[in-house]
Parts: sequence; C-alpha cells; structure tokens
Amino acid sequence: MRIAIDTGGTFTDCVYVAADGLRVLKLFSTPHDPGTAILDALRQIAPGPGAEIRHGTTVGTNTLIERSGARVAFVTTAGFEDTIAIGRQARPRLYDWLATPDEPLAGAEMRFGVAERTLHDGEILKAVAAEEVERVVEELRAAKPEAVALSLLFSFANAENERAVAAGLERLGVPVSVSHEILPEFREYERASTVLVNAYLAPKMGRYIGALERAVKEEFREARLQVMQSSGGIVSAGVAAREPVRTILSGPAGGVVGAYAVARAAGFPRMVGFDMGGTSTDVALVDGTAGGPRTTSESQVTGLPVGVPVLDIHTVGAGGGSLARFDAGGILRVGPQSAGAEPGPICYGRGSEPTVTDANLLLGRMDPEGFLGGKVRLEEKRAREFFEKKKGPLASVEEFAEGIIRLADATMEKALRLISVERGHDPRDFTLVSFGGAGPLHACALARALRMPRVLVPRMPGALSALGILMSDVVKDYSRTVMAGPEMERLEGHFEEMERRGAREMRAEGFLSSGMAVRSMDVRYVGQGYELNVAAGRDFVAQFHRAHRLRYGYADEARAVEVVNVRVRMVAPTESVELPARRLRAGNGRQAVRKKRRVIFEGRQASVPVLERELLRAGDAFRGPAVITEYSATTAVPPGCRVRVDARENLIIEV
Repeated sequence: MRIAIDTGGTFTDCVYVAADGLRVLKLFSTPHDPGTAILDALRQIAPGPGAEIRHGTTVGTNTLIERSGARVAFVTTAGFEDTIAIGRQARPRLYDWLATPDEPLAGAEMRFGVAERTLHDGEILKAVAAEEVERVVEELRAAKPEAVALSLLFSFANAENERAVAAGLERLGVPVSVSHEILPEFREYERASTVLVNAYLAPKMGRYIGALERAVKEEFREARLQVMQSSGGIVSAGVAAREPVRTILSGPAGGVVGAYAVARAAGFPRMVGFDMGGTSTDVALVDGTAGGPRTTSESQVTGLPVGVPVLDIHTVGAGGGSLARFDAGGILRVGPQSAGAEPGPICYGRGSEPTVTDANLLLGRMDPEGFLGGKVRLEEKRAREFFEKKKGPLASVEEFAEGIIRLADATMEKALRLISVERGHDPRDFTLVSFGGAGPLHACALARALRMPRVLVPRMPGALSALGILMSDVVKDYSRTVMAGPEMERLEGHFEEMERRGAREMRAEGFLSSGMAVRSMDVRYVGQGYELNVAAGRDFVAQFHRAHRLRYGYADEARAVEVVNVRVRMVAPTESVELPARRLRAGNGRQAVRKKRRVIFEGRQASVPVLERELLRAGDAFRGPAVITEYSATTAVPPGCRVRVDARENLIIEV
C-alpha cells in the first residue's frame, strides 16, 4: 500500500489507494509536533505490512522562516570567513534607506578559517596541515556548535583538503555538512549558503525524521518512510535527514507534480498551478509543450540562495488563514502573518483576528455546514461578531470582508504575473489549475484579472499536493562544474561517473530499480555570467541558442559557448496512479443542488445554488453563480462563468 501525507501549516492531507480507488483524509495539523497528525492519519487508514509512506514536510521551510534552526558554525578557507555576510551586491529592498541586511545563519563569532588553498583548476597550492585541522577543531569545540557547515574554496575542483578537514570535524560529534558532497559547483557564495542552510536544518530535521521513522516502523510493521524533495522526486528518509536542504519546498513540489499530471490528462499541457492553503500560496508555470515541470538551481528561500535543484515555484504569504488588520495609518493589510492551525480563523471557534477564510464565509462563499464533509461546523455568527468589532467606523461587515478578499487576491495576482508575464509568457495561453483548500474560492477572480481562458479544479483539490507526492518518481540529482568546451567526448566520463554513483546509491537505499539516467548541461556564451540548462546531446549547442532566444529575445550563433555544469538525474519510476475517465452524459447538475444561500460577488448579493460536488456527473454543464462544496475544498463560481464536468470529473470553468 502506498500512502502520501502532505503536512501544511493548517491541515495534514493524506491520499492513498484503497480497493475502491483513491481516498482522501484531511486532519488539522499539529504544529508543535507534525508527526502527531501523521500517526493519527495512519491509524485511521490502518495500512497493512510493508506500506510505503511518502511524506511532504514543512519542517525545513518553517525552521528557516522562524529562524529556529541549530547553532551552526561555518568553516571555510582563511580570509573568506565573511563570504556569507557579504553575499552579492543585489539588495532585496533597493529603495529602503533604512534597510539592514539579514543576519547570516552563522554569526561572526561562529565563522572559522582554515589555512589552505586549492586553485580554480584543482591544483593544491597549500595543503591543509594536521595541526591546522586540530586547531580549528579545538576552536569549534569551545564554540559549542550544534552543526557545522564546511565549504572550502574550489573544493568542487579538488576535494582533498576539504576531506581532510571534514575528517577532523567528525570528532565533534555533531552533523557536518560538506560542500563537495552537497553542491560540487562553482560560485562560492551560493555553495556556502546552500551548505550552511543544510547544516542549520540538519539537527532539527534529523530528530524529526528519525523519531517519525521509528514510530512508523514500531506501529506499522515493515513500513518504509520516504520524503518528497523540492525537485519533484522521492528520496529515502535517511537522505532527507542528512540533506534537508533538498526538502525545503517538499509539499509545494508535490502540488506541481499533481497539477501537471491532472492538467495534461485533461488536455491542457500548458498550465499555471495555483496552490492556496491556510498559510501561503505557491504558484508555478509549466509548459508541457516544452518538456513539463522544470527545475532551477538558482532559487532563494527566505532570502537565502539555495543551489540544489528545486521546481521553479514562487511563494507568497497569502492563505486562508492570513490575518487582516489596520496599520498605524489606518490602511487595511492582509498577511503575511497567519492564524495557522492554532488558533486558526475566527470561524473555527478559537481565533480572534479576522482572516481570509472568515471573509469568504461572511460573503456566503463557504457553506458553514459543509466544511470537511460536515465534520466541522463553521461558526458564522462568531465571525460576524468579531468582524463588527474590527471593521472600523466606515465599512459594513460585508465591505470589510470584500476588502480583505481583494487585498489577498492582489497579492496572489502579483505572484501569478511574476511567473508568467515577467518571464515572457502570455497568461492567455495557459489554464489555471487551482488546488489547495482555499484555491478554488479565489481562482475565477484571478483568472479574470489575468485574462486566462479557464480554471481547472481537479478532484480532491484540497489534497492535490498529497496526490502529486503519491505519483512522484524516486529521484536523485547529481552535478559537477566542468568549465569545458562544446566537445561531448570530453564530458562523457563525468556523466558516466555520476550515473554509476547514482545507481549504487539507489540500490543501497533499498529502491528496487537503480534508475534511468537523464543527462543535462548548464551552458552559456563564453564570458557570460549566467547559464541555461539544456538536455545533453549532440545538438545541445543548437538547443542552447533556441533557449537563449526564447528567454532573452536574441541568440548569437557565431559566439563560442561553454559547458559550465554537467548534471545527471537518476529516476526510478513509481507505479502509475490511474485517473479514471468516465462516460460523458449531458446534464445540468440539478441533482447536485442541496440548497440556496445568500452570496455576495463583486458587491452584489444574490441567492445562489450550493452544489455537492460528489453528486455532479461527468458531462454536467451549468452557469454561475454557484458554490460547489466537497470534502477538501469549496469552489466559488462568479456570475458569467460556465462550468462543465469533464470525463475525469474535473471542474472546467470558462471565465
């Protein structure tokens, strides 16, 4: 049995394959210990022996956001200790005169230099002496770090000095993250930052994964715990504990995989994923006509460069639990602070600050009796009482609620424009795939704002990230900086060495398949400071010219190119999860109408039908306005939209 569990800030979503098909279970998250909700879910599912449990986790993400990781030491070549503080010249807040740089994860007192030097071509100019290693170890022992990040200059070209230092650091008895193992690529700041993030997360993630794995094995015989990576692939729990930097966007990556699979099966390979949960919104653009989801090795998480492969996802602090408040100047603000699962929105019965979820409820767009299949009743009266107190002297409760929704929508619209318009894509060519517990409430308004033709709301939208995790292949990524010309023969040895390592490690981690290798290269024009990733092959130079023209509007085919990095992705395919198709039968959806409810769209109130999605049939078609409820989400359909249910029971909404 294969079970996928995605832990979010507000809910923990589970998807698994039962005898009668895909099943969904949704529980409130337990932020104090995410494993508690996971074990509760597994007890309800009651898997048999040998279950494969796949986990999408937010532990790494939240640790970075909250800056609640380990006391970490940074060790590098003497003279370069402040690399992580200096960073690049780019400033995140260019016009803020009072801006202060974020503090590095390792403060000045926790940075240590080693007298050694490796040159850019791998030649060792100064070997590291045994007494130098001993000196650094003693200084670190006095500093009492909980983890150590080691990143020596040019260790990607020759790791001999770095291995010698790492061997000494192991005596400290704390996790040691080593740059040539995690990111053997050039650009010292990005490499150092990535390794430092890994070390910062390692103790907390190691304890969490270790405790969860032990509990799972004790309670569920022969069960295996696996973890979703930010790159869109599954990895063993042991690797996730050692290299937590690969799991920072674990849950959102599952959403991209699931959204693309659903959209492609529905005939819309060009899609924008829109995942709005309780705490944040994740958006990603996938052009299936150009090869499906793409990874990037140039991402930033909470302002920190992370060089390991991640799916190209943009996150903003707008979710169902985003808090609304008036600032000192009387201006209404929404987010990025969130009520989360504890205390949650006002209507959950514990919160006391207005949230986006409360606003949707007061506008009639959520059914208080239909939340989580009727398991939880939303307290509309309580939400109205608190909104009356918080709304200020000028607005009605409904105007206050609409203002909250408009501000949340504006934040998410900006994110959608960033990944589409600002990168040369026309949103009118894409379908908005909306999921997450709150996404379908806002999707139609956002699609209209961006002039996108349609919204696709899949089955189980509130658990699509978990479905994506269930569908994901086992993946291991390897890379190496080579700085070579365009002769493929010179690169073959690098590819073969990484492939042998990947096959060996996959077998050692217990995966039945040693995987198939997917080769790619980071290529640039000689003299450029940035690269584009293209598939490895005899025609890679022509591919690069085409990719450069698409991204930057021009290509210089007379100019020499160079290969900066070579990459291998080892993929062990997962048994496919079928999305069954049903026969279409023309209908109008009337059988799904449970009642009518007062709903406000764009300032106008109307009596709107509330439909139960489980009663809709493939082939049903009707016009908005409507509210469609289901176990894991609610879909708001404004006036003027046309809804149809396709053969896979997706809602296709023409806006």
